[in-house]
Amino acid sequence: MLEKIISVANEVVWNPVLVVLLIVAGLYFSIRTRFVQVRRFGTMIRSLFSRNTGGKGISSFQAFCIALSGRVGTGNIVGVATAIAFGGPGAVFWMWVVAFFGASTAFIESTLAQMYKFHHRSGYRGGPFSFIEKGLGLRWLGIAFAAITVVGCGLFLTTVQANGVSSAVHNAFPVSTLTTGIVLAVLLGLVVLGGVQRIARVASVVTPFMALGYILMALVVIGFHIREVPEVLGAIVTNAFGIHPVCGGILGSTIAMGVKRGIFSNEAGQRTGAIVSAAADVPHPAQQGLAQAFSVYVDTLLVCTATALMILTSGTYNILDAKTGAFLYESAPQLANNYVGYTQSAVDSVFAGFGSEFVSVAMVFFAFSTIMAYYFYAESSLIYLCRGRSPRVEKIAIRIFQALMLLAVVFGAVREADMIWQLGDIGVGLMAWVTVVSLFFLYPKAIQALKEFEQQRKG
Repeated sequence: MLEKIISVANEVVWNPVLVVLLIVAGLYFSIRTRFVQVRRFGTMIRSLFSRNTGGKGISSFQAFCIALSGRVGTGNIVGVATAIAFGGPGAVFWMWVVAFFGASTAFIESTLAQMYKFHHRSGYRGGPFSFIEKGLGLRWLGIAFAAITVVGCGLFLTTVQANGVSSAVHNAFPVSTLTTGIVLAVLLGLVVLGGVQRIARVASVVTPFMALGYILMALVVIGFHIREVPEVLGAIVTNAFGIHPVCGGILGSTIAMGVKRGIFSNEAGQRTGAIVSAAADVPHPAQQGLAQAFSVYVDTLLVCTATALMILTSGTYNILDAKTGAFLYESAPQLANNYVGYTQSAVDSVFAGFGSEFVSVAMVFFAFSTIMAYYFYAESSLIYLCRGRSPRVEKIAIRIFQALMLLAVVFGAVREADMIWQLGDIGVGLMAWVTVVSLFFLYPKAIQALKEFEQQRKG
C-alpha cells in the first residue's frame, strides 16, 4: 500500500506540465539573459575565485564546492544508469538539453538568493524561501517551501544517496547494507556537528578531488572503447527523437527520464544552488549567479556524460519498459536491472575485477559530499523557520533534525532502491514546482543585476 501511494504521488508531482515548465523556463531565461551561459563562460570560471568582501560568509569557491557536492552524487552514477535503462541512449541527450538551458535558471535563482539573503550569527543565509517572502510578499509560501526543503533534503533525498552507497558497497565488498548505513551516518555526524565552516572546508577539498578522479577514470575506460564513441553519439541523438526500432515506442519515457534525471542531478530550478549561493560573501550578486551556472555544466556535461559514455561504449546496459518492466533490449542480460552494476561493469570491461571497488569508493565520496550539502540546505531552511525565536529553540530544532537525518541515512541504506528513488523524485518535484513558478515573477530583478554587473565590468 505504501509503495502504491508513493508511486501515485510521484506521478502527480511529476506530471508532463512540470517537465515542460522546467524546459520552457530554461529556454525563456536563456533568451532573456541573452544566453549568459555562453556569453559569460569565461566570467563564470573567474567568478569562482572572487574574494570575500567582509568575511561574513563563505567564499565563492566554497559555495561552488558545496553546491557541486549537492549536484554530484549518486544521480551521476545510478541516476544516469537508470535514465538509460528506462529511456535508452536518447535520455542522455535530454539531460544535456536540461543542463544547457538549466544553467540560465541556476543563474537566475542564485542571483536572486544573493539579493535577498539575510544575516545569521553563523553567516549569511537565504534561498528561495527568502526571495519568495521578500520578493513576492508570500511569507506563507516561503515557510511552506522551507518545510518542504527540510523534509525533501534532510529525509527523502538523503535516503536516495544512502541507498546508492549501500548497494554499491554491498556489490563490491562483503559488507551489509546496515553496516554501511551506520558508518556513513557516523562520518556525516562528525562533519555536520562542526557547522557551516567545517562543511565548507571539507567540501572544498573533497569535491574537486572526487570529480576529477572520476572523470579521469571515465576517460581511460572510454579511451579503450574509442571506436564505439561515434556510433554511441549517433545513437544518443537519434534515439532522443524516437528514430530507433526499440526506443521509438518509449519516446515519452526517453524524454521524461532524461529531464527528470538531469534535473535530479544538476538541480537547476529546484532551490539548492540558491540556498548555498546566499551563504557566499561576494562583491556582486550576479557574480555568484555565474559561478553556480558553471556548476551545472560540471555536473551534467562532464560527470554525467562521463558515466553515460562509459556505460554505452562498453555495452553494459539493458533497456526496460517503464510500465511493464519487460526488457526491450538486453546488451548485458546478466545485469538485469542492477543499475549500479551498469557502471561497475563498464569499468570492469577495462580493469577486470576492479569496477565494483572503484564505483563503490566513488559512490561513497559522491554520496557523502551530497548528503553533507543536503544537510546545509535543510539547516538553512530550519534557521529561516526559526527566525524570531530564541537561539535555544533554534538549537534544539537543529539537534532534533540532525538525529532524524542520521536515522534517514541508515533507513535509506537498507530499503529497496525503486521506492527510495520515487521518494527522492517527489521531494525534487515539489521544490521544483514552487521555485520555477516564483522565478517567472522575480527574474526581472536578476536580469537588472546582470546588466549592472556587465556595465561595471565595461566601466
